Amino acid sequence: MPENDNFFSIPKAAEYCSISRVTLWRWVRSGKLKAFLTPGGQYRIRKEDLELFISGKMGHLPQAEFLKEKKILIVDDDSGVQRLLVRMLSTNGFRTEVASDGFEAGVKTVQFKPDLMVLDLYMPGMDGFEVCKQIKENSNTSHIKILALTGYDTKENKDRILEAGADGYLLKPVERKTLLQNIDDLLKGEV
Repeated sequence: MPENDNFFSIPKAAEYCSISRVTLWRWVRSGKLKAFLTPGGQYRIRKEDLELFISGKMGHLPQAEFLKEKKILIVDDDSGVQRLLVRMLSTNGFRTEVASDGFEAGVKTVQFKPDLMVLDLYMPGMDGFEVCKQIKENSNTSHIKILALTGYDTKENKDRILEAGADGYLLKPVERKTLLQNIDDLLKGEV
């Protein structure tokens, strides 16, 4: 049986829940998590069963991260920052894409349809201020949350990006916990 959006293998279900394969395997073997065997002898878990298990047995965890994979577009011209943010976000259940400049950000916004954009202010070509303004002025993309992330903290930069429509503003380097909390608040509409 090929994998699709409605069925998960043990490794895919573990990745979906951001837990180890061993832990998920134990839940299946103990009968806590419903699974079935394919004719080829592989375990598969129905998406509905996994989500029911998450909301019941794993209710203490933030369910929103598990039940709907949020998409984040990282827009930064520094490949080191891109890699760090991809690692931070993907290990916390987010699907990520990267863009190195404002023009690529525009293309990826249309193709990837992110829920949130982490946006650097100063990049070659189109800067973050212009990207933010264009995203927020377009009725097809204005719903996308924008979190500005910059190493150039000035009152002028902060005021300018917030005026352009950014939903949040953080300084580089940012601590993982601070970044994730800000993203969570923005996606829940608490900011």
